[in-house]
Amino acid sequence: MPAAKSSLPLVYSCSGCSSAAQMANAFAIRLDRAGLAEMSCIAGVGGGVPALVKTAQSGRRMLALDGCVMACVAACLRQAGVEADTHLVLSSYGVKKTRHADADAAQSDAVYATHVVPAARGLLDGETPPCKSETPAENRSDGPSGPGLLR
Repeated sequence: MPAAKSSLPLVYSCSGCSSAAQMANAFAIRLDRAGLAEMSCIAGVGGGVPALVKTAQSGRRMLALDGCVMACVAACLRQAGVEADTHLVLSSYGVKKTRHADADAAQSDAVYATHVVPAARGLLDGETPPCKSETPAENRSDGPSGPGLLR
């Protein structure tokens, strides 16, 4: 039986037009349907919709799923004055950003099982340290702090 929605971590995902963006969105939907996280609307947060900004600012643990290094989800959350506890950038795991194409199903399943589900379970169980971010080294703003980590 899934946990009560308010006890679940929030998940925000990219939902742009590329294959990587749609993969991130599909992951958020899968987490929501599996009862591992509650998906909320990043467009509403970025657009300043009061109820959705309030949800983002609620203090609940949060997973951000970005498809590429542009990190639009993280940027929208910053606009609302919040930072995800865990931020995964799918391109860090070899996911290619391709326009007008679907994501590779085998790669999608592998990334979901290897990176996304463990991140969500860690937040659900309270095991993942706050502000963990996995981004490519060239996108880190604070120098090397471990493989793909940004604090």
